Amino acid sequence: MPEQKIGVLVMSYGTPESMEQIEGYYTHIRHGRPPTAEQLAELKGRYEAIGGGVFPLRQNTDRQVAELERTINRLRPGVRFVCYQGMKHARPFVEDGVRRMAEDGIREAVGIVLAPHYSAMSIGEYVRRAREAAQQCSLSLRFVLSYHLHPKLIEAFAARVNAALRKFIDGPGAVKVVFTAHSLPEKILEWKDPYPEQLKATARAIAERTGLTDWMLGWQSAGKSDIPWLGPDILDILRSIRNEGGRNVLVCPIGFVSDHLEILYDLDIEAKALAGELGLHFERTESLNTDPLYMETLSEAVLAELERPEQG
Repeated sequence: MPEQKIGVLVMSYGTPESMEQIEGYYTHIRHGRPPTAEQLAELKGRYEAIGGGVFPLRQNTDRQVAELERTINRLRPGVRFVCYQGMKHARPFVEDGVRRMAEDGIREAVGIVLAPHYSAMSIGEYVRRAREAAQQCSLSLRFVLSYHLHPKLIEAFAARVNAALRKFIDGPGAVKVVFTAHSLPEKILEWKDPYPEQLKATARAIAERTGLTDWMLGWQSAGKSDIPWLGPDILDILRSIRNEGGRNVLVCPIGFVSDHLEILYDLDIEAKALAGELGLHFERTESLNTDPLYMETLSEAVLAELERPEQG
């Protein structure tokens, strides 16, 4: 009897793989509009500043996909799960991943994004593109839309918060904890988009697990445009903490699952530098990357979707 084979389309934002790819990458993000010379110079400067060029996100994503494949096959023996990458702004694109599954003879698959929280502007876009490609390939493709309250995800974040709090000599009670996520345009609030509420739910669950009382949700890495974005921004929060007499701040970026530019530059360089200027003791929780609990979170979310009755 042939082995049952199920595909897992692992979707992520993507990143350039070399300095030469940065312009094309950001042109794709900007819907075909190349960045100006000044913008390109600033972007390249940020990648150079993190010390590893542009490779951390891509390497981390590759490792996450490989580890997910190992984990889900360990958890569900008797079925062979094969993971395929599909990226929003870099190759292999979402559509490439779907086509490769079809070419490999996959007929049943589940899509999941390496981001726990749903927004129509983020996860919704991945799903739309993957679904259209799957229809063209006659591939049955289901989706995990969010996993923001999975117990093992909360456990993984909580462990990181507790570890980071031990770095403050004043004790955990003297630390302001800021949970952050990538900002999105404020217009999502008009749509009743679940993104902000899901993030609050994750933050609240971690706080309850760790016994935190002084915490808040903040935003980071907003796009540079004329439209308003969700706030308050982490840099403004740092200034407010100092103005209110605070001395210690721990940032836990719950909207991000691996080390990449928004972590390694926006937090580790930009936010940390401002905190230093303000006289704040600044720490950040370690990223999930390939943490076994996170890999099991993803695996169990995929398996649960497979077991869910299909809607007619």
